[in-house]
Amino acid sequence: MVGKPQHITIAFDVMGSDHGPAEVVRGAAQLSLESPHIHALLVGDRPVIDEALASIKHNGERISVHHAGDFVGMDEKPGEALARKPESSVAVAARLVAEGEAHALVSAGNTGAGVLACKRHFQLIPGVRRAALATVYPTRGVRGAKQDPFSLILDVGATVEATAEDLVAFAVMGSAYARIISRNERPKVALLSNGVEPQKGPPRVVEAHQRLSQMPGLNFTGNVEGIDIPRGTVDVIVTDGFVGNVCLKMLEGVHDTVMELAQYAYKESLRWRAGLAMLSSGIERLKDITDWEQYGGAPILGFDRIFIKAHGRSKARAIANAGKVAAKAVANELGTAIQEGLAK
Repeated sequence: MVGKPQHITIAFDVMGSDHGPAEVVRGAAQLSLESPHIHALLVGDRPVIDEALASIKHNGERISVHHAGDFVGMDEKPGEALARKPESSVAVAARLVAEGEAHALVSAGNTGAGVLACKRHFQLIPGVRRAALATVYPTRGVRGAKQDPFSLILDVGATVEATAEDLVAFAVMGSAYARIISRNERPKVALLSNGVEPQKGPPRVVEAHQRLSQMPGLNFTGNVEGIDIPRGTVDVIVTDGFVGNVCLKMLEGVHDTVMELAQYAYKESLRWRAGLAMLSSGIERLKDITDWEQYGGAPILGFDRIFIKAHGRSKARAIANAGKVAAKAVANELGTAIQEGLAK
């Protein structure tokens, strides 16, 4: 495991996001002005990066550039693209982290390419067979010292078919992440199933339930159902990547639909417009709570290095916050916490 550094270097994959390199550079520039303990290593086309930096206020002492002339597009197949483009920005950034030139990786590019680049350059933590993509989502409840309204769900796409052993590892990794990032000393962890009874669910979920019930160091509360996801009944929900990805897309769809319905009502009815105006402060609070940009991105858990996957549509604020989350995970030795949890 990497020791706890005084100054943390974050490698940013500058190329490949939906908004182009300039938005990632703006996020890194913002980070350089806000976080004196973080150094941003921008990996991508140097002339493009230099041009963007020239027009943005930033702290030059906290930013450096490493040239990578190629990148993986959002619509490209990850394996084929990385084979054709071994010097793509995400591959080079992952390699720099593996070689110790940076402590963590942040990318808003192709998710599959990012995960595959990490698989090729990073090592899995002992006791972890497969990595998991985790993400936060808004709930009714709050938790931790920060009164965090977000819960964590994993896996949401990295490991489509997970064994009982994988689900146990996901539970340990999710608990460690929630404890460090949300400052929740004893996060409640549960398996997602079709019933709360221990015997409910496919064999792998039933077996994982038995194993997790015997781990006193983990605050395992049993099974939860789909209805418990938005309620925030627990702090960490564990499932395989197929089910988790379906849940994630459903949550995103519900959020978008609610916002669209509110906009429609505002335009179509004076009565609705008046009602929405009266609720404006509450709606703004709701928008703040459900604003994923404040959380920056989703962690890929299970590797010996930190990878935060920012949303492809991330603007500068989200990129900067992804860098802060990555630095926090490094500073609090997330990998060591996961390894110790698995050893217990």
